Amino acid sequence: MSKRTPPPVTTTTPIGRDVDLDTEDVRLADGSRLTELAVAEMVEAARGLSGRPSLSGQSEPSPQIAFRVPRSVRDRAAELAAQQGISISQLAREALEARVQAS
Repeated sequence: MSKRTPPPVTTTTPIGRDVDLDTEDVRLADGSRLTELAVAEMVEAARGLSGRPSLSGQSEPSPQIAFRVPRSVRDRAAELAAQQGISISQLAREALEARVQAS
């Protein structure tokens, strides 16, 4: 069986007609009826799954800091992180937190 490539989706791609879930009977794969409440719960669940968990412990996005380093620094950071069993992001976070606390 050949692998199907999905068509590109653009801002002009037709989506289809709107469905009034209060009057139309739309069923999910398990046979249950799709309701506005079910859609709202699905949307909320999908929003909660996107991205990494918040570092604040709440459901708000964590601020980000991005910066460039020489390849040699990045490679050494990758080695150190691998040795410690953590990500490069965690290594950088710990280093920055230590520097900020020391000042």
